[in-house]
Amino acid sequence: MSAPGLRLRPPAPGDFGWVIHRQMVLYAAEYGWTQEFEGLVAGIVADFVKGFDPAREAAWMAEIDGRIVGSVFLVKGDEDATAKLRLLYVEPEARGAGVGAALVEACIARARAVGYRRLTLWTNSILTAARRIYERRGFTLVEEERHHSFGQDLVGQYWALDLTGLGTDLEVP
Repeated sequence: MSAPGLRLRPPAPGDFGWVIHRQMVLYAAEYGWTQEFEGLVAGIVADFVKGFDPAREAAWMAEIDGRIVGSVFLVKGDEDATAKLRLLYVEPEARGAGVGAALVEACIARARAVGYRRLTLWTNSILTAARRIYERRGFTLVEEERHHSFGQDLVGQYWALDLTGLGTDLEVP
């Protein structure tokens, strides 16, 4: 199921600040996360902006009726053949309408199109809706670790997707 009127677009001026703001507001309200999380998100966004490589990286803002309802980032990994999916989020009113799945699909399609062989991500076990999207798309859980971050006791998870075995039906937005 895909939200009617869903449009994925590249970030415009002000969008990076919006991503930091909305992620912090949402995760504080939903999970009680502290501003330590805001610092993490701000650092990821800053690194993306400062070192942006348009040949190997991308970001998408999801809009419905001109309103931002989510985003995701594709960034270079630690190895040449590996990319990372970062900072997926979807606004509460848009959840369950295919926004998250569309953002993940865009990330996967772009990663394949630019020649990455593997796509990885880090998340936390309490983010069950995102984890379901990753599982449905073929990501596998690689490792888990308990940690205390953002004012909470959490279980971090590392997921990976082998991009070499995917079909050719993906479109790059």
